Amino acid sequence: MLSRFDDYPIQQTPEPLSHPATSDRNFYGRYWFNGYSREGEFYFGIALGVYPNRQVMDAAFSLVTADGRQDCFRASRRLPEERTDLQVGPFRLELVEPMKVLRVRIVPNETGIEADLCFRARTAAIEEPRQTLRSGTRVTMDTTRFTQLGSWEGELGIDGRNTRILPDRTCGTRDRSWGLRGVGEREGGAPSTGARQLCWLWAPLHFDDVCTHFGVFEHADGTQWHTHGAVVPAYPTSSDFAVTEEPKIERMAGLAHALRFAKGSRRVAGGTLELIPTEGAARQIEIEPILRFPMIGIGYGHPEWGHGIWHGELELARESWNVNDLDELDFRYQHMQQVVRARMGDRSGIGVLEQIIVGPHQRYGFAEMLDGAT
Repeated sequence: MLSRFDDYPIQQTPEPLSHPATSDRNFYGRYWFNGYSREGEFYFGIALGVYPNRQVMDAAFSLVTADGRQDCFRASRRLPEERTDLQVGPFRLELVEPMKVLRVRIVPNETGIEADLCFRARTAAIEEPRQTLRSGTRVTMDTTRFTQLGSWEGELGIDGRNTRILPDRTCGTRDRSWGLRGVGEREGGAPSTGARQLCWLWAPLHFDDVCTHFGVFEHADGTQWHTHGAVVPAYPTSSDFAVTEEPKIERMAGLAHALRFAKGSRRVAGGTLELIPTEGAARQIEIEPILRFPMIGIGYGHPEWGHGIWHGELELARESWNVNDLDELDFRYQHMQQVVRARMGDRSGIGVLEQIIVGPHQRYGFAEMLDGAT
């Protein structure tokens, strides 16, 4: 099956690009975005995923406001034959200038949620190290991802209430990832006998002249099996940099963290992130959370609208709730992002901390699957 991309000399196998190199049903490609006001008034998340071996494409948009209200738009369709078609019902993603300017539109529809938003990068693309995880002999995750930080401009509307998004007040992050990750309906066979444990911390942060990147996976004993940290030049406009400026990206030799948790939960309440360079002093970053966004709002861990689940030829849905009413020790809400104020030396900034901490983690006193902080 041919697509427009096949007219470019970019094939990696003898097959057309529409044919993945693996038949694993968990193969995927995803666009992900967030946006948030500098004052903590709102946060929105956006996702579009493609699952070629499941023949599914899905999209989601979710907004949290300072009063805790979270509204969610969801859409799913059969994967289109043309791979340049990034539209799911009223949702459309446009690559205006790849790796620099992307536009997300949700035209008026039955859910009452609409948007017209433009993301402009202020950093080059940051390639993260490949992430590979096995459960016994089975590869359960094998992904590549790049991340960019930028700003948003446009408008969004919920039930006729419109909000103007201004680029000088609205920061954001985007990433592109692809490879293997658990998606869609659960597979059959014997359940895993391994311990269920995951500790993931990820924090892209904006400062005036630079951006920082922090990402770590840890085992229960605190051993880090994946790390990535960087300090990245930030630019006023997307015309000021090349999309891949690897020589200007300062890669870190190591990462560390010292975190506090809200009582009775696993939600980070503050603390310190540390970027450790190959030479010179470590950079200490103090973080203070100001707004919480459960990632279930854009499908992560959702029992019905999880990524890659078949809903039919085209299906839309709407959900709303108040974040303050959610059970903080419910497994479904452990994957979250929080808008955080940040301070690095004499620099003040803003960004997000993403976290999933389930199962034991000795350093922070967690012994069970979901015991809360004392």
